[in-house]
Order: sequence, then C-alpha cells, then structure tokens
Amino acid sequence: MKTVRCVLKPGREKPVQAFHPWIFSGAIDLIDEGYQAGDLVRVLSADEKFLGTGYLNPQSQITVRMLAFDERAINADFFREKIKAAVALRSAFIPPKVSGYRLIHSEGDFLPGLIVERYGDFLVSQFLTAGMTLWKEALAELLKAVPGIKGLYERSDAEALAKEGLEPNSGVLWGAEPPELVPFEESGFQFFADVREGQKSGFFFDQRDNRALIGGLCRGKNVLNCFSYSGAFSVYAAGGGAKRVVSVDSSADAIDMARVHLEKNGFAAKDFPCLQDDVFRYLREDDSAYDVIILDPPAFCKRKDQVTQAARGYKDINLLAFKKLVPGGLLFTASCSSFIDLDLFQKIIFGAAKDAGRPVRILKRTGHGADHPVSIYHPEGEYLKGILCQAL
Repeated sequence: MKTVRCVLKPGREKPVQAFHPWIFSGAIDLIDEGYQAGDLVRVLSADEKFLGTGYLNPQSQITVRMLAFDERAINADFFREKIKAAVALRSAFIPPKVSGYRLIHSEGDFLPGLIVERYGDFLVSQFLTAGMTLWKEALAELLKAVPGIKGLYERSDAEALAKEGLEPNSGVLWGAEPPELVPFEESGFQFFADVREGQKSGFFFDQRDNRALIGGLCRGKNVLNCFSYSGAFSVYAAGGGAKRVVSVDSSADAIDMARVHLEKNGFAAKDFPCLQDDVFRYLREDDSAYDVIILDPPAFCKRKDQVTQAARGYKDINLLAFKKLVPGGLLFTASCSSFIDLDLFQKIIFGAAKDAGRPVRILKRTGHGADHPVSIYHPEGEYLKGILCQAL
C-alpha cells in the first residue's frame, strides 16, 4: 500500500496538532497524484512539517482520517497493538455476566472507521471507510487472537458507506456461520441478536449502564418503554421488580423479539405487553399514567440541516411523556443524534417540561459505557446523551 503526501493550507494544521483525527476537504491544499481511495497519506503543514499519518478518501467530506501523529509504520504490528489495547480495556471494565459488548469503537480506540462487537462466541465487524476496507483481510486475521471466538461476521451495511463510495458487504470472514439468533448475556439477563438483519449489528450495547440504572428504579412501578426495539430496557425493568411494563415500537420484528427476550427471562406476556404502534400516536392516545417512562428513540437527526426538525420531534415526545407521568414519576430520555449536543438536548427537555406545566428536576445525566470510549481529542464521538428527570 503506497503512501502519498497530503499538504494542508496555511493555518489549517492546528486541529491536527491537537490530535483531532479528521481532516476535511477544505483544509487540504494538495495531494500527490497516483493514489486510490484508502491509501495512506503523510500529512504535512503548509511549510511541509510532518503532522502524522492517516488514510485518504477524496470522495468523503472527511478526506483524511488520522491513524498516528508520530513517525511510525502503519502495518499489521500497528493494528495488532491497537486491537490488543482495545481487548485489554474491555477486560478491565466489562462487568461479570456480560458476554455482549463493543470490542472496538472506531475513533475511541484510535481505529477510525472500524467497529467490532462481541456477541458471546461471535464477533461482528463493520468496515465503514475506504481505508479500513483496504485493511479488512489483515484486520480480520488479527481478530483471530481474541479468545473464545468461533467466527467473525461482517455487517458493513451502514448509511456511512455511501459517503465513502463503498458498496455494502455482509458475510462470514472466518470461522463458523453464526446462528440465526446469537445468544449472549448482559447483567445476568439472556438476550439474542440477529446479527445478519437486525438494526446496526443486532443490539444496542451503548445503553447497558443506563438499562442497569433504570432497572434499579422500577420496583413496584408501572413502566412505559417507548421505541423499545427488542425490549432490553423492558427486561431490566421487569427484572428490577416492575409491576407492569408496556413496550411500544413501530417494528413488528422488534416487538416479536421483545416478547422473546421477556419470556426467555421469565416474564409473562400478560404483565409485560409488547405493542406494535407508532410511539407518537400511542403517547397522544393512550390514557394511562406511568411511574417510569423510557424514551430511547432512533436518531432523529443524521445531518446538520435536520437539527431544527429533530428538535421539534424530541420536544414533542418529551412533552407527551411529561404529561403521562404520575406526580413524582421518572422520565429517562435519550438522544443518540450526534448533531444534538447535551446543551441543546437539555434545552429541548426544558421547553417540553415548561409546556407540560410540570415542575421537573434533573437527577442524573448519562452517556455510553466504557466499551464506547471517547477520545478527548474527538468530542464528536460522544454521541449518546441521557437525562433522568423527575416530574413533580
């Protein structure tokens, strides 16, 4: 794999000197000819001082993603070191009775464009950039060193691929074919992931700590879990002693899986109903009151120009939720939209509480767990915001 020069415009070197891993097209003055998407580049300032090494894709607005900020070879040994560090981090921070988690978190593990998740005996990978795709074979081979794994399955089918000019790819990279539903454990609960067809790679590990938090607050409570997907929050709520949990999601497949998860963990369907419905409609038309409401919607905002529209959507669901809480009730509300930062999200919740006419106080702000680390030089990686509120 050849390495070419990428020279920045005058004054555009400061973010790279501050170890930010992204270089946008507007910061680049010239790139040597004869490259292909994914090639390694030596990044130089306008006066040709070395700034680091990354990989290139001129089709992407993020033209260069940095791998190293010192003079070092980018080879199998480099990636082996990063993977070994990622595995060590999870070994230190993943609690007992958890066999499903994110093993490699892109920029958070200093491997931009690579996501790897563990589901029990299987790994599921996403190669989301041209640079990581060129290293796919080598990275797959290195992942054989992860202990206790029967196979590696690729699910490179995210929307981000189109921005990179890449085609989706799915299938076994090595080892055994995963079963239709891959079993794994989380905090003593039993779950399954459809790693072939499920959203993302089949499950949302980023809410694990928040599920444990909310589960501990549900004893004897009536709980509503909105945008429930496969019912993980519902299982934790039921496991925490909730009197009743209602799960609502628009996807029939997700609701079917929520029923499977509840039944697998010993919770009867009559006490823990799972409803296929539009959450906005359900919140408007259901006349029940709840002690605890969970709002964990999909990203309403995937582009910067969608922020205003997304803010209205977040305000609507939170306003409706505040109106349905009993006095002293709890609302856990989350946003995984990276363009909605915590400050804006809290202002949205403020507006919803004000319009609902409820005294509301914040009990806790949350994010994702240690298996989704955030580089301090890449604040954009902190995408998940959670706020636990009490409505009086």
